[in-house]
Amino acid sequence: MLLGMTECSANKPANGEVCHRSKNGRKPGKNGYVKNGYHLHQQPQKYCYPKEKGQQTSCNGGLYKRPFIEAFEETPMLVAVLTYMGYGILTIFGYLRDFLREWKIEKCHIAREREEQKEFVPLYQDFENFYTRNLYMRIRDSWNRPICSVPGAKMDLVERVSHDYNWTFDYTGNVVKDVINLGSYNYLGFAENSGPCADAAAEVTMQYGVGVSSTRQEMGNLDKHEELEKLVARFLGVESAMVFGMGFATNSMNIPALTGKGCLILSDELNHASLVLGARLSGSTIRVFKHNNMQSLEKLLRDAIVHGQPRTHRPWKKILIVVEGIYSMEGSIVRLPEVIALKKKYKAYLYLDEAHSIGALGPRGGGVLDYFGLDPRDVDIVMGTFTKSFGAAGGYIGGKRELIEYLRAHSHSAAYATSMSPPVAQQIIASMKCIMGEDGTTIGQERVRQLAENTTYFRRRLREMGFIIYGNNDSPVVPVMLYMPAKIGAFGREMLKRNIGVVVVGFPATPIIESRARFCVSAAHTRELLDAALSVISEVGDLLQIKYSQHRTIPSLDRPFDETTYEEEED
Repeated sequence: MLLGMTECSANKPANGEVCHRSKNGRKPGKNGYVKNGYHLHQQPQKYCYPKEKGQQTSCNGGLYKRPFIEAFEETPMLVAVLTYMGYGILTIFGYLRDFLREWKIEKCHIAREREEQKEFVPLYQDFENFYTRNLYMRIRDSWNRPICSVPGAKMDLVERVSHDYNWTFDYTGNVVKDVINLGSYNYLGFAENSGPCADAAAEVTMQYGVGVSSTRQEMGNLDKHEELEKLVARFLGVESAMVFGMGFATNSMNIPALTGKGCLILSDELNHASLVLGARLSGSTIRVFKHNNMQSLEKLLRDAIVHGQPRTHRPWKKILIVVEGIYSMEGSIVRLPEVIALKKKYKAYLYLDEAHSIGALGPRGGGVLDYFGLDPRDVDIVMGTFTKSFGAAGGYIGGKRELIEYLRAHSHSAAYATSMSPPVAQQIIASMKCIMGEDGTTIGQERVRQLAENTTYFRRRLREMGFIIYGNNDSPVVPVMLYMPAKIGAFGREMLKRNIGVVVVGFPATPIIESRARFCVSAAHTRELLDAALSVISEVGDLLQIKYSQHRTIPSLDRPFDETTYEEEED
């Protein structure tokens, strides 16, 4: 169980450095830079940046044992202007179409209140659904495509067509075969229907069945669950672990058990919706810091300790920092050594979500802790999911034995949710033992190495082609920037025409001018498959003119920073 936090002072910046202030009223930018027109004036700082091919590496006082290369290229000004204009034109036409629908000139397909309910409080908020009606529907065919095979390196898609501009879809009965899969989170290639993992899961299905029909606290605690939890604890290097049947609920249902009223949660602005929901359900005060920005985080920590709770100024009961290992939309990796340093300095607690990083990072596949060579004991709550690298379902929380025993008694997931399916548990056991080498083979470690090689190769080739890509060089999540709304749907359709399945993402899941295609690299991808996909990506990039790169990179340390924070408070 997390203990209450004591009040302490915070007068000095990290590592004992002197706080440098800019002159002439300018605020220092991120990590000591002041932006002035088109130039960056460097102030004295504790970070060092050896330049390498237009990107920069942080050293930060020896906290990093390996180069940490992460950059975000600026959006070209013309592209940004055209993107805003595109959304503006779509909005104008959206209002025009809504006017035509209101006067029955255009057929209305949306859900609406019945005539006799017109005086009621609206059940369907028309304005809130404006984006869905008029923008999302134009490109709706790019999402929710049904597949009818294992989501491996290749997959089969059910063909569908729309005769009413994506309001409804009809299935033709045809199957699009052998589509190269660049969208699934199958990082290590364990999502398969043959091999030792699938055979072990099938055997357990015959012995235990598929469903458990009870919670862990009642009749749903199987020996397979106990075996899995011991294995997860060993794999993570923690004292104890607990598994849950749903990854989303692992965050949303356990954070409320750890914090409550009088506690403060400091959350990265790009944290997953499950973390955001869990924080809100807890009733804690929430303050949001800029993405991967240690200056923003330290300012919030210092203010929280100096000022305490609003109005009463009492010390916070707990301060919990919540971050992810790999951010699934940006492809960035958390600056964990610096987060841990701040956490220790200000006596806060740390919640690390390794949903995308576990299995996908580190020489042993141990996630971001393994990647940086850090001690797992420095992270208070280690969370992750089995839905990505392990080809299964569910999630886990690891940490001290007292923490896990507390969650067994107080977690809503443990008390009310049906426990994990036995074949799913066995799939995780088999794949995790494979990664650890406990199956007597080196297949797991070979897949970890193959994923790292594929990631480096894929990112390098895309950058050479002239695409703007975001994130860390070692992240298997590779966002390619599309920007303009019309190119979101066009890119997905053109790729599918050429037998490549991709995921495209737009507003409101991303900032309005940062629509993108998100590729997920897998160890199951051969070099031939990657080359074939890259050739198609380049062809479509030329067709849609999305090779925007001008090689003006903004390292993640120097992304725009201001002192604006967001706060949610339970009165």
